[in-house]
Amino acid sequence: MTTYNTVLLAEDDRAIRHALERALTLEGYRVTAVPDGIEAVAAAHRERPDVIVLDVMMPGLDGLQVCRVLRAEGDRTPILMLTARVETADRIEGLDAGADDYVAKPFDVDEVFARLRALLRRAAPWAGEEETAPGDGTEGVADLRLDSSARRVWRAGAELELTRTEFDLLELLVRNSGIVLDHATIYDRIWGYDFGPGSKNLAVYIGYLRRKVDQPGLVPLIHTVRGVGYTLRGA
Repeated sequence: MTTYNTVLLAEDDRAIRHALERALTLEGYRVTAVPDGIEAVAAAHRERPDVIVLDVMMPGLDGLQVCRVLRAEGDRTPILMLTARVETADRIEGLDAGADDYVAKPFDVDEVFARLRALLRRAAPWAGEEETAPGDGTEGVADLRLDSSARRVWRAGAELELTRTEFDLLELLVRNSGIVLDHATIYDRIWGYDFGPGSKNLAVYIGYLRRKVDQPGLVPLIHTVRGVGYTLRGA
């Protein structure tokens, strides 16, 4: 029997909602579409979708508030944000709320499909997984420790709260510590495709990951190699 991925789509603009719902359905997804944040939370509880697409600006609860509510409840469903806000600070606010990725409006529907495929690929090994205790083996650099089996991270003994994408990015850097990874390699390993030279997506995620990993008073571990990419190394 064919299994279809389920998508919860929350978008208050009727034209965008209907168009995206139709496109997702034609792409093979089973879609539940709602017009506001309150219905989005209710539908997330009721439907248990494989992935959630949230518009940032919605009546009732906006997309950021919906994201915070679900994450506070321990819901780890991948979340893709749709936003007309293009400033870095606005994107960081979405990541801070617990979103895994974002697409800026106006968007190409093929880009939405690509982002969803990438989120679902990364989520697949953990679907239905219960919270687990840290595994026996961890890896890391300096005072950073990462447990891949439990998807937990500690810096200087304190546990860090990371989104799924942030964890995947940090894990990639840890496993290649001391090696400079170029932008194309990181895009391919984390998102499954390259957004192109004009994209700031990776820079936003690196910047936000730094805020959590390289806190004031700690030796910086994440380094930028201008014109090439990023690396993680101790002092």
